[in-house]
Amino acid sequence: MRTVFTYRIDRRTLYWTLLYVVVYVGLAIGLYYLYEGEYLSAWFISCVGALLILMALSIPRKIIIDAERVEVRCLLDITEVERAEIASVRRVSSQEMRRVIPIFGGCGFFGYYGHFFDLKHFERIRIYASEWRNLVEITDIYEERLWVSASDPDALIEALTPTRK
Repeated sequence: MRTVFTYRIDRRTLYWTLLYVVVYVGLAIGLYYLYEGEYLSAWFISCVGALLILMALSIPRKIIIDAERVEVRCLLDITEVERAEIASVRRVSSQEMRRVIPIFGGCGFFGYYGHFFDLKHFERIRIYASEWRNLVEITDIYEERLWVSASDPDALIEALTPTRK
């Protein structure tokens, strides 16, 4: 049995993405005209272009759940958690998302993904979300936390919770 949950980008994420693109394009055009196409403007455009491409390759696409593992698939990366190693699954409120800061990853550019730091528990969290709400926390037996978003978080929790006999 294989269950697939796709990511849905909400309006807030789209607005942040649009803001990123407008700011970077505006800075690139401003530097181009200010320095008349010299090295500084070329360097800035190259670095920002590479950064945006790297961020785009980490955008989460879908969550695949089968009998052995849970896979979070991005454009370039696959994060796997063995089903036998899942200790707990719970919903995360949007209030808890406000207490995390990015360490290494994207925040608002087509989603929230990468490594974040939880200021309340002083722990590192991996987040693969495309919207600010509907978050689910998957904690494994090694106490590593993974936050994912789904359009139907209750169905995701139900799919990850083992059935008791």
